Amino acid sequence: MSTADDGADRSLGQLVATATAEMSALVHDEIALAKAELRQDAKRAGIGSAAFLVAGALALFALPVLSFAAAYGIHNLGLGLAWSFLIVGGAFLIVALLLVLIAVSKLKKIKKPEKTISSAKETAAVLGNVKPHPRAVPEDHPVLESVTRSSV
Repeated sequence: MSTADDGADRSLGQLVATATAEMSALVHDEIALAKAELRQDAKRAGIGSAAFLVAGALALFALPVLSFAAAYGIHNLGLGLAWSFLIVGGAFLIVALLLVLIAVSKLKKIKKPEKTISSAKETAAVLGNVKPHPRAVPEDHPVLESVTRSSV
């Protein structure tokens, strides 16, 4: 290991630049992890939402059909045109019910980004334990003489 690798010969500017670059890389990695976890949940939410929308549209289409079927059914009281309206309306409702069940199952699979949360907590814990290095400041420093110190 050379003396340049141990950090003893590096200037304060170089150390700050290195720390800034490493912190920037850490933040970028955290963002990438969050994106990866949320992308899958966003896809599930999209599929579930689309199924709810299609189920709602089919239910809206079923209402007029069932209304006409009920009117013709009461009017005819037999196996005529009204029964065909009832069958079509019932089929729409069955399809809508199946889509609602699919949507509910997809939306239940959505979970919070646990890896991102735990990684962010670990990073915060590490950064919370970092303490600044004590500096040797001469007692006769002109700036420090003009600063009044509180007893607190």
